[in-house]
Amino acid sequence: MPELVPPVARVRASFVDAVAQFRAEGQSSFAGTSTLPPVDDHPGEFWSEEELADPAVFERFVARLVAFADPATELPHGYVHNTQLWWVADDDYLGRLSIRHELTEPLLTWGGHIGYAVKPTARRQGHATAMLASALPIAHGLGIDPVLVTCDTDHVASRRVIESAGGRYEDTRQGKLRYWVPTG
Repeated sequence: MPELVPPVARVRASFVDAVAQFRAEGQSSFAGTSTLPPVDDHPGEFWSEEELADPAVFERFVARLVAFADPATELPHGYVHNTQLWWVADDDYLGRLSIRHELTEPLLTWGGHIGYAVKPTARRQGHATAMLASALPIAHGLGIDPVLVTCDTDHVASRRVIESAGGRYEDTRQGKLRYWVPTG
């Protein structure tokens, strides 16, 4: 049975395979290899598929992701703390979900509190719906209620995931449907 867990080194091989799947479909930005995306003047932090194949490097990558949930972790200007969670079944990485602890202006406009991605070979199996449902109590525990969740205007599957979690449509901004989802 899959579950949401903090990033763990034991799923390295499956994670690296998922990165290759995202890259093969031209969706590298969904692969989760960036610990910090580019923001303002900060170039971001990126880890290559080759780097992540090395167990020692992968452990550093995992530690970096986990650290961003800790409010004591110092972040560059423009970033917010976030709890990164992975959807795994045993040693199989199926997807990822991030809970952003607060919203910057860009996150309020198009990014939201929660973002998620399911690896291509695990799609259409209910994983995104289960991940989002599992994340809502965690967001509530972080004091976030409701959460903003967004999706592209043409992403019907993601819209259904959000609506099944109780998402209430607010508006569309910059090509993103914006929904507020209760966490309590």
